[in-house]
Amino acid sequence: MAALGTPLRTFRGLLRELRHANGRASRPYRDTPAYQHIVAAFRANRVTSEKLCRAQQELHFQAATYLCLLRSVRQHEALHQEYHGRGERSPEEVAGLVGFRLPQQPGGKG
Repeated sequence: MAALGTPLRTFRGLLRELRHANGRASRPYRDTPAYQHIVAAFRANRVTSEKLCRAQQELHFQAATYLCLLRSVRQHEALHQEYHGRGERSPEEVAGLVGFRLPQQPGGKG
């Protein structure tokens, strides 16, 4: 995993992924228990007057890890939808997927 970034950026990223995960559900993502838990956890671990707030750093690391998981699951789902379950493909279609063209037969037979 790359650098953590700021807690606010991680928080916004989590909310963005929750919106994607919620999709077109009947109720808004702000009414979900996941949203309420994330907001409560970030509010409970705000920066205080302490010099070192280990709980906030731990929360930030866990949130960044969870954000990475949510993004990876969404990207995996997109790849799965794009490349899986279409059945048998023709050689021309497979060649087009990887960026090749099949050679032409002399006399226009292929």
